[in-house]
Amino acid sequence: MTASDLEQLLIARLIRERGGTSQTWQRALGKVIVRDMATHAHCNWDVSLSGTDAQRAAIERLLDEVRLEHSIVAAG
Repeated sequence: MTASDLEQLLIARLIRERGGTSQTWQRALGKVIVRDMATHAHCNWDVSLSGTDAQRAAIERLLDEVRLEHSIVAAG
């Protein structure tokens, strides 16, 4: 899975679970940041959150689930 695939997966799940538009969730989610595997062996990605407190809370809950399923992603 690539970073852009992961971003689309996160946005789709947020829309399905919380409603709203892809543009709203994309702004709140930010970009997926891929880290170096040498220093982040268990999960090599993160996101730069913005948005409201409620949006950030919903995203954080989803990230906990998705990190278990997709802990390693490729750049792109």
